[in-house]
Amino acid sequence: MKYKEFNCPVEAIISLIGGKHKPIILWYLLEEKTLRYNELQKRLPQATPKMLSQQLKELKEDGLIEKVIYPEIPPKTEYFLTDYGYTLKNILTEMCQWGEDYMGDYIKK
Repeated sequence: MKYKEFNCPVEAIISLIGGKHKPIILWYLLEEKTLRYNELQKRLPQATPKMLSQQLKELKEDGLIEKVIYPEIPPKTEYFLTDYGYTLKNILTEMCQWGEDYMGDYIKK
């Protein structure tokens, strides 16, 4: 994990989970525990393979997820949350709840 300077705590969290698909990737890994690359791709059809790979790489560099490559033919790659990644559980759960409330209000309009 790289050291960065921040002007406020919100900036710190956004630097880690900000990104078009990062919170969604983290949410699915929180729910499913371990997912293969193809499983993540199916859950995020709007993400291009390049974008998904980049977001996974950044999450790994920041210590939020781990990647395991099994030496098989074809290679099997799995992703899971690290203990540090699990510290985002409450934040992600609150985001999910807020999103459900927003979606419900949006449908009512």
